[in-house]
Amino acid sequence: MANQTTTQGPKATGSGGAAATTAPTPVVTPLALVGYLLIGMYLGIIFVQSEVVSWFRIQEMFRFQSFHMYGIIGMAVAVAAVSVQIIKRMGLTSATGEPIKLSPKQWGDSRIPGARYWIGGTLFGIGWALLGACPGPIFALLGGGVSVLVVALLGALAGTWAYSALRSKLPH
Repeated sequence: MANQTTTQGPKATGSGGAAATTAPTPVVTPLALVGYLLIGMYLGIIFVQSEVVSWFRIQEMFRFQSFHMYGIIGMAVAVAAVSVQIIKRMGLTSATGEPIKLSPKQWGDSRIPGARYWIGGTLFGIGWALLGACPGPIFALLGGGVSVLVVALLGALAGTWAYSALRSKLPH
């Protein structure tokens, strides 16, 4: 997809009084947003057709009864690893033209290195196992007519809001 961006930016005056331009603020055009929407819809169709959003497939995975989900997740990890290398080596930019920067993970300063990741991952996995869906497929399932997942979506939004409200009080 072509880079569909425009820039806006106010003029600023320098110390000498001459007009100098500030760095433009990148803006994604509506056409680019339509492209993102179409890609998301396509991904949702793939999720449904490959049964990634199937509650039964997810339960099979957590009960170690089937390789189906592990194979899909493993392929996703492999594709992501190759994609990160391509982004780094080709110096690709975002839709707004900004360079894509991949910062190393911060392990945190708790007594147990990486605790923030394994505790968060464990909580995410428990929620995934209990609900039978992670955040992305919630939208695909809603689009597929599984209306009970409105409750899950509201719960996910409430959890996100609660984290936002409590973030400054939590150890990071």
